[in-house]
Amino acid sequence: MGDVKFIWNRLWRWVRNILIFFFVSSLLAVIAFKWVPVYRTPLMYIRYCEQYIAGKDPRIEHQWVDMAMISKHMPTAVIASEDAHFMEHNGFDEKAILKARLHALEGGKERGASSISQQTAKNVFLWQGHSWFRKGLEAYFTFLIEKIWGKERIMEVYLNSIEMGDGIYGVQACASHNFHKSASELTQSDAALIAATLPNPLQFNSAKPSKYMEKRRKQIIAGMNYLQGGGKTPQWGIDPSSVKTDATTPAEKNRNKKSGKKNKKKKR
Repeated sequence: MGDVKFIWNRLWRWVRNILIFFFVSSLLAVIAFKWVPVYRTPLMYIRYCEQYIAGKDPRIEHQWVDMAMISKHMPTAVIASEDAHFMEHNGFDEKAILKARLHALEGGKERGASSISQQTAKNVFLWQGHSWFRKGLEAYFTFLIEKIWGKERIMEVYLNSIEMGDGIYGVQACASHNFHKSASELTQSDAALIAATLPNPLQFNSAKPSKYMEKRRKQIIAGMNYLQGGGKTPQWGIDPSSVKTDATTPAEKNRNKKSGKKNKKKKR
């Protein structure tokens, strides 16, 4: 009897210490990421390994940019496409979750009802999957970032960490790779097209939009206009029309560089 009690007490101490360590470390991580840029996420490394196993040339294209350097159309586009009640809910869109559950119970295809806050918590702190354990952790981290980060920081991290193509993460990398411009220069149409890829960024390519994506782009633009008309859009980001753009194409820049080097050599 004494041995059983000893083992039980020791096991309880282990469990207690693990729980305390998890709570403290997770809380500190959330507090740190309120200010520290998120340069890498678990999903980036998972996809990197998947690319390597598939025999592809693995890559992670990502560049962090502050919200002040992201087009104001981008937050509106993802809200219209992914989470229309983002500005109103506490991290969980109960109506969307209930609607998705009822649809599944009625025999329909199971569809996601994760808010932008939930997706951000999953992208930054967790892994992909549908287990109840992971869902429970997702709810825990969602609660923390809603309370500690606030909506603007959640959106900033989301737009910088979300998968937007094969090996492409974040709005800056996507804007540069697919649109040959910076995140601050994205138009309403560009932002809507990027948002159209988010349900499946490995299948949908914003650089080569399909007919379905063009249809979704129009729907998202309509949603963006509706949100703007109702005053439900956040005042985050920069107006692309105020950004001074360089009209020189990448090819011309490259030629100019080579020309400059040649001129320097001649002068010598």
